[in-house]
Amino acid sequence: MAPVNYKSIFLKVFKYTGITLVVVLVLMFIAPLLFADKIKEQVKKTANEKLNGELNYSDANVSFFTHFPSLTLTLNDFSLNGSIPFQKEKLITAKEVAFGINLSSLIFGKAIKIDQIFLLNSLINVKVSQKGEANYNVYISEPETEPKKEKEETGLKLEEIEITNSKIIYDDRSTKVHIDAIGFNYVGNGDLSQAIFALHSKAKIEKLNIIYENEPYLMNKKVDGDLITKINTNSLSFVFEQNDLFINKLLVDFTGKFDFLKEGYDIDFKIKSNKSNLYDLFTAFPPKYITWLKDTELKGNVDLFFTLKGKYIASQNIAPDLSLDFKLKEGFVNYNKSAFPVSNLNVDISTKVASLNPELLDLNVRNVSLNVEKNQLKAQLKMKGLTTPDIDMVLNSNIDLEKLNRALGISDIELKGKLISDVKAKGKYDQKRGLFPITNGRLNLINGFVKTPYYPNPITDINVNTAITDKKGTYKDLSMVLKPVTFSFEGEPFLVEADLKNFDDLNYDIKAKGILNISKIYKVFSQKGLDVDGFIKADLALKGIQSDAEKGNYSRLQNKGTLEIRNINVATEYLPKSLLIKEGIFRFKQDKMSFNTFLASYDQSDFKLNGYLQNVFNFIASKNGVLRGEFTLNSKYINVDEFMSSTPVVSSPVTTVATNNAPQLATQETGVILIPSNLDLQFYATAHKINYQGLILQDGKGAVKIKNGKMLMQNTGFNLIGCNVVMNAAYQGMNPKKAVFEYSIKATDFDIKRAYKEVKMFREMASAAENAEGIISLDYKIKGRLNQQMMPIYPSLIGGGVLSIKDVKVKGMKMFNAVSKTTDHEAIKNPELSKVDIKTTVKNNIITIERFKFKFAGFRPRIEGTSSLDGKLNIKMRLGLPPLGIIGIPLTVTGTKDNPKVKVGRKGDEIEETQDVD
Repeated sequence: MAPVNYKSIFLKVFKYTGITLVVVLVLMFIAPLLFADKIKEQVKKTANEKLNGELNYSDANVSFFTHFPSLTLTLNDFSLNGSIPFQKEKLITAKEVAFGINLSSLIFGKAIKIDQIFLLNSLINVKVSQKGEANYNVYISEPETEPKKEKEETGLKLEEIEITNSKIIYDDRSTKVHIDAIGFNYVGNGDLSQAIFALHSKAKIEKLNIIYENEPYLMNKKVDGDLITKINTNSLSFVFEQNDLFINKLLVDFTGKFDFLKEGYDIDFKIKSNKSNLYDLFTAFPPKYITWLKDTELKGNVDLFFTLKGKYIASQNIAPDLSLDFKLKEGFVNYNKSAFPVSNLNVDISTKVASLNPELLDLNVRNVSLNVEKNQLKAQLKMKGLTTPDIDMVLNSNIDLEKLNRALGISDIELKGKLISDVKAKGKYDQKRGLFPITNGRLNLINGFVKTPYYPNPITDINVNTAITDKKGTYKDLSMVLKPVTFSFEGEPFLVEADLKNFDDLNYDIKAKGILNISKIYKVFSQKGLDVDGFIKADLALKGIQSDAEKGNYSRLQNKGTLEIRNINVATEYLPKSLLIKEGIFRFKQDKMSFNTFLASYDQSDFKLNGYLQNVFNFIASKNGVLRGEFTLNSKYINVDEFMSSTPVVSSPVTTVATNNAPQLATQETGVILIPSNLDLQFYATAHKINYQGLILQDGKGAVKIKNGKMLMQNTGFNLIGCNVVMNAAYQGMNPKKAVFEYSIKATDFDIKRAYKEVKMFREMASAAENAEGIISLDYKIKGRLNQQMMPIYPSLIGGGVLSIKDVKVKGMKMFNAVSKTTDHEAIKNPELSKVDIKTTVKNNIITIERFKFKFAGFRPRIEGTSSLDGKLNIKMRLGLPPLGIIGIPLTVTGTKDNPKVKVGRKGDEIEETQDVD
């Protein structure tokens, strides 16, 4: 038997193996070239058929080596725009997007199957509008009414998804949720070719930010997770079966489901963390706590369970239910090795918010308790509802605020004082129905002290002695006693004593004495400071019963004293800007508050008032109280536009990845001037100059009455464009977007050319006067509505009056030019009118011109007809010819003021009226 030649066998194996490898490598180079055009064509066809968004890339290549050993089509500098209404904004941008090609479908199939996707250095920018419209709806699905057809086409039935070094931004304006995932790395695999498949994946995020209503909840958190997710591609539904996530050091178990709906989501999330450490919990908190955490010893066992379940459809005001259970046992907090740590910290809280509606809040604080040495604080609270809640509360404390402050490490604020409380309250709070929880309690602060880094000096000697009782659960039985509240600031003591009973008919006994430096007190608590440096000096004694003020039994009131204020900003919901009171000394006597030389400014406007206000305390203490008064007002300048209300319109948070900052943007819509309904004021006003919508009024004088939310102006006179004007007016703001008014005006001998140039309303209502010169007078009455820009809504205007022409020359008026051209009479081109009264009425956007005549250069024109406030014409004219006008030419003027059309005859085109829809 011949010996075996192992060397020869090895060489043969090596030879054939080498040849095989070379052939495979050659095929791996050649195959992409052979099939490149087919692959690119099929992918492009699928993109055009299946994507409802603009897709762009710089170039494409097919290779086995980009993501070896997979054959991939790689699109460089890839971008895909979103769906409506974000079709001009990018949904996905990536340095590289690669699609793994199924080899069997490439060689044997009629169409190509894509079973892998790779994204490198991508930005996935998901946006949802305030109406719940999302930009990711770019995939065109098959119509549900069509029967399913068995056909081969390029598919996206994936076996693997890999995302490397990417960023995900989720900005949902409907829910006000903003999420940034920076340094996002993800690998997922499973049988993705099935309609329902399980996806096993790993995800790592270097920085995770979660922001809700512009408030950061998680910032720059690391996330590392192993995930098992079931996905239904037919309905785009995700079931999270097992998801173990580390958020920094906190381990949470995340399960649930997430279904995409046409206009929203169907959510069922469960987040659970059992027997976690308090320290680990704080590592997942916002960054400002991390610095504090380094110097703080934390102990305690935490159980956390959060659920969010239900549909969220913003357009239908449908929202899911939220619930949260949180328990902390045997907690311990010691900041910077304080000698007085917080021990026995126990928290047991559960809360539910049905449909994310705060009014359906169900809060149960079973226990919040802690000890600092032998001092203790304990609280329990049950609350259902928000505006009119059912309350069951117990609060007990006997604690040294200085020791507590040191243990918790609130280093920016220095607190001192003994806080002693014993409060129990149970029942319904409903101000409208006069209900108040049955209450018995006291709240005392002894030798309090507050100092912040924003102001060098503290508020000292704070003593509060408060008792509150209500045995029957009504406003009538409510009693509050402050005896006393004292403190000292900047060497100035301040004292308030109050005994308040029966809040249905307030029986009050109040004393206040001292000086409050508002600006400096504000600076104690804030870095921003005030624009003004104001103070209040009080020496008041107020005693009486609210109903006596309402019924006019002023002799039973014992109100006296003075209140002096300087440089104080007053903000009110009725005005968009603040009112600066420069100086004011108020003297109280019974129900009156008199004031002399009260100086104030409102942006550019200034005011000087003298007079008195009545029923002041009832007005302050009761929502139904009406403030009465009479005074005189003098002003050098009033800008009416400044008083127009504004309605904030908040857009969604907008975040840039670079800064991780999500500021809330707000715009302002102007609104009408709203007059409070609880004012009954009369005053005589004089103003040297008034500006309204660019209209300048000089030397205004008149009586003004404000009552029941209405303003009446009686025999008000002013000078407008050199003409003396007398007017009466009534005005009422109905809501920020609507007001009603009545207005009458008498203006004698004003310059028509100047009026057209300077008065916008005159230009719009008397557009034919564009090139007129001369003197006219006006006696007109009109009423209607104003829009939120305080401009008239033309279809709502009803009125009429007389325009008296004293001596007017009309030059270049298009209507008379057209008449001249049609009749071949040059003289009628620039007529002159003298002593002509033109009577008109206004209704349904139509100005009706009654018949009037005038003489000019032997001609005797007669004019009547209609025009609309938007410039349409239907004027009938008879042009009486010289010498006596017995023979005349009937004319009709139609078209518009800018393009009049004149024809001989009496038949014109009727202008369609615009009915007032409101």
